[in-house]
Amino acid sequence: MNKYRKILLIALTMALVSYDPGAIEEHNIVTSNLIPENVRLVNSMSGGPEFSGMERTIQTFMRRWEIAGASVSVAKNGQLVYSKGFGLADKTNNIETEPFNKFRIASISKLITAVAIMKLQEEGKLSVNTRVFGPDGILNDPFFSEPRDKRVFGITVAHLLSHEGGWSTRWGDQMFIPFVVAQSMGVNSPVDTKTIVRFALNKGLHFTPGTGKAYSNLGYAILGLVIEKVSGMSYFDYCRKNILEPIGIYDMTLARNLPNEKAPYEVTYYEPGDAILKPSIYGTGNLVPASYGGNDIEALGGAGAWLATAPDLMKLLLAIDGFDSRKDILSRESITYMTDTNNGFAPVGWKTTFLDGTWWRTGTFPGTAGMLKRQSDGTAWVVLLNTSAWNGPEISTDINYMMTRALSQVKIWPDRDLFNYSLPVPLNDDLGGN
Repeated sequence: MNKYRKILLIALTMALVSYDPGAIEEHNIVTSNLIPENVRLVNSMSGGPEFSGMERTIQTFMRRWEIAGASVSVAKNGQLVYSKGFGLADKTNNIETEPFNKFRIASISKLITAVAIMKLQEEGKLSVNTRVFGPDGILNDPFFSEPRDKRVFGITVAHLLSHEGGWSTRWGDQMFIPFVVAQSMGVNSPVDTKTIVRFALNKGLHFTPGTGKAYSNLGYAILGLVIEKVSGMSYFDYCRKNILEPIGIYDMTLARNLPNEKAPYEVTYYEPGDAILKPSIYGTGNLVPASYGGNDIEALGGAGAWLATAPDLMKLLLAIDGFDSRKDILSRESITYMTDTNNGFAPVGWKTTFLDGTWWRTGTFPGTAGMLKRQSDGTAWVVLLNTSAWNGPEISTDINYMMTRALSQVKIWPDRDLFNYSLPVPLNDDLGGN
């Protein structure tokens, strides 16, 4: 028998040992055909009375915010000590959430994009000081050659990484006004990332690059194009082959817009009951949920288009955390550049970085929210939700408070590493990517 099949058989046996048929019957949870053949990490592996207080805190949070499903992973000193799903990945089919379920991670994607840029710099393929537009810029093709505001020619890679490119959302986020872009550019909706960038170049900048800071999805979408141009590969392929696979991540992929395009083991997304429907970006004239065709997650690219499991995001976090407990994918110089706010650019990729070593990244999109955090004491955690809240991005404050309280409920953490339940290589080449 193939050694990976043997390992999988052992894992399934472990899961069956803790299987409670009474509980399954009571809740009518669908459990068949849930465990992918190249994943062995399941909920039963993070059971135990030592987690009861923490899990009650998480469940209280979910009830308060009417969250359908969540995935939580915790690491201590580089070891994955806890990984568990809560609630339902799909309410219609009553499928419970497991650690292997994929979620849209929205702006957490910016951390992946930033890591890719720093990796390209380490490979000598670009410098953060390289100009992006103009004759000597990376994106020097004719489509981008005639911006309305000539200050665009001063934008560097570093400016985009640190949200200093000159754009703001004063008149709306360029990535979320597809019909305005389509009408202005004389094309049909949905519009692709390059068309959105060209639309932005037809407008004036809001400030001179490098003289201000304004959060910009557009800037990170442009960085996705930079990665493609410099690497000669698609954005997805470069990140997969040079960032994700080297640290043992094989299942992350890019999100699609519609329910029938879901990736294997991807959750279903839910919005608050009073969420406003939006016109379909596909020009059908129908009003649809923002999470399924009302917004275009595909066009976000490097700004917010990734799907991931909580354990995989933890692998990424631990590969760029600067601690010695696991080997990092970036040099210490690159990690310092991304996190040391004294350099005038950081945080890069991260949302917030403190000098004491506390860093975090958040992400929200209709139907989903997530947060990952590195704490100075060697603890790290990831929380992913398949339901958005009425307060939008501000839900991250409540996630952080919830996890602070939840972690305090665990007095003794097990000495184990659940990453040992992930296979070192994929069993097939079906990565579900674009």
